[in-house]
Amino acid sequence: QVQLVESGGGLVQAGESLTLSCAASRSNFVIVTMGWYRQAPGKQRELVAAITRTKSTNYVDSVKGRFTISRDNAKNTVYLQMNSLKPEDTAVYYCNVKGPLPALQDYWGQGTQVTVSS
Repeated sequence: QVQLVESGGGLVQAGESLTLSCAASRSNFVIVTMGWYRQAPGKQRELVAAITRTKSTNYVDSVKGRFTISRDNAKNTVYLQMNSLKPEDTAVYYCNVKGPLPALQDYWGQGTQVTVSS
């Protein structure tokens, strides 16, 4: 069973930066995609950013140009660098990994709170 350990959430002011990290352990298969989702109160969980093993990335429009996702395949770790944070970025951020092919089962972290004050 894959374990995902997240870190890096917190309370910041608008315009500041945070970096989230998520380390996957106990994985006995190749992790295909790693990503970050978020869920704000009263809203559905949404994909923020994802990265494939070959480093192809995609982002939700609202974070393009401000957030950068990266991964270290050797460490099975994914990072989310969040710059120019806005109050609307406030949410619980969840790490997600998918694998192996072809089923691409989802695995989730416990979530980390990001709060951006105005």
